Amino acid sequence: MNTHQDALFRSLADPTRRAIFEQLCRQGEQTVGTLTGFAGVAQPTVSKHLAVLKQAGLVSDRHEGRQTHYSARVQALAPLADWTKEMTNFWEARLDALENLLTRIDQ
Repeated sequence: MNTHQDALFRSLADPTRRAIFEQLCRQGEQTVGTLTGFAGVAQPTVSKHLAVLKQAGLVSDRHEGRQTHYSARVQALAPLADWTKEMTNFWEARLDALENLLTRIDQ
């Protein structure tokens, strides 16, 4: 795995960050204040989680006056989807090989 993939997986490993990302995916752009009310943790904690998500490329921010609005960058999940597909193909091939072996043994 490369460093970008590691950052992506690490950022989504935390349940609060995953919930924040999911909220942004489902509800669209939101302020830190709105996300704080949703997450049920203090504003500085939400800001730290958003910083990790931003560093992984999963969210973008837009400043408007004193407020910062965050949006999900769903396309940033592509490496996760690619890795999942690669692992699916790997295990399907392994299970097919096992099935072939078992068929040969039964004959």
